[in-house]
Amino acid sequence: MANVARIVKAYDVRGVYPDQLDDRLAELFGAAFAEVTGAAAIVVGHDMRPSSPGLADAFARGALARGADATLIGLCSTDQLYYASGSMDVPGAMFTASHNPARYNGIKMCRAGAAPVGQDTGLVEIRTLVETWLRTATPAAATSAVGTPTTGTPATPGRPGTLTHRDTLNDYAAYLLSLVDLSAIRPLKVVVDAGNGMGGHTVPTVLAGLPLDVVPLYFELDGTFPNHEANPLDPKNLVDLQARVVAEAADLGLAFDGDADRCFVVDERGRGVSPSAITALVAARELARHPGSAVIHNLITSRSVPEVVREHGGTPVRTRVGHSFIKQEMATTGAVFGGEHSAHYYFREFWNADTGMLAALHVLAALGGQEGPLSELVSSYDRYAGSGEINSTVDDQRARLAAVRAAFAARDGVTLDDLDGLTAEGPDWWVNVRPSNTEPLLRLNVEARDEQTMARLRDETLALIRG
Repeated sequence: MANVARIVKAYDVRGVYPDQLDDRLAELFGAAFAEVTGAAAIVVGHDMRPSSPGLADAFARGALARGADATLIGLCSTDQLYYASGSMDVPGAMFTASHNPARYNGIKMCRAGAAPVGQDTGLVEIRTLVETWLRTATPAAATSAVGTPTTGTPATPGRPGTLTHRDTLNDYAAYLLSLVDLSAIRPLKVVVDAGNGMGGHTVPTVLAGLPLDVVPLYFELDGTFPNHEANPLDPKNLVDLQARVVAEAADLGLAFDGDADRCFVVDERGRGVSPSAITALVAARELARHPGSAVIHNLITSRSVPEVVREHGGTPVRTRVGHSFIKQEMATTGAVFGGEHSAHYYFREFWNADTGMLAALHVLAALGGQEGPLSELVSSYDRYAGSGEINSTVDDQRARLAAVRAAFAARDGVTLDDLDGLTAEGPDWWVNVRPSNTEPLLRLNVEARDEQTMARLRDETLALIRG
């Protein structure tokens, strides 16, 4: 029997195709998804990985067997799937492994209105149903609406669901452009690295008609990622973009991950712009439109973010790392915007879901609405020195975390909190150490007012973590 627990993560399903996730299992996940959400209809999309179309079709078959109608929207970015879920007000499933290597695939699921599905919001129940059906291997009682016999998916008595196809790309682009005023921006030259991912599908449509000279890098959809991994969080995957921005004398560069829900920004000098600085920039713009609103930031986002939010009359709300926590706080507080240092950006006007494309449009609007370069524009939002996330493999997470706690607890003027792992805060610095939920890792993030203090705290904490 397939090891379902191994591929069901905290927020999604992800595994190697076909060893861990195949069409048969996708069909069971589709049936369980329809059952747990109670959906009368769902929407399903997929990325450019070779295995994705077949997995998406199988998922739809499972839902159809349970009596749910299914709309297939074909190739799309993850935020395009969220748009479809939000605008159609139905649960959705996106087949993608995001930035993972080519041999992986996975499922990102949401409830109607793009509401999250995670460990606390239905994913455990979905996993349990799939495991139960695998054990019982109940034969299907019906042929699915797509004409292919289901292979063990429990069918609901009565009419199977109806399958339809729909193209949402133009509607998605129009909706995003309705949320940002780009009517008066100056002409800009922008290099866009799609990493052979779904940005190559969405960017041409979204940016069409704007006063932009777009220089495309790796727009060909290719789930084998022949040029570099579609993971801009790793600096080595930004090298080509940085060099091209300088060579083209471009105003900025944009890099999307594989499913194009995250966007990283490079300034005119070819230097990466901190996602925290982008969070602060977008927060200031959204607060200008919605004065006094709350803005969400996770606890490893730079201190510059809550500072900027307060300076612009907003209320910063600090939360744990992870999109389900951000989305929950967005809904609870009515926040207008939320950002994570991993370059996920969440918008109230986008059903509280994350969309790197909308964040990119805000950057273009801000840059194009004034005459200075991007480096100058973002300088006021980038106020601290950060370590970036450093992972360490450890034998005993609890013991090493306890050693870090003891060391910082002994220091005068230091406060500790346990919102997500351990955070130690001083007057002009903070250190966070978080255990991985799935691997024997501790994740370290450090920030300080200056590079020297940051480096000292980073090295001291790493020595404690690594023993």
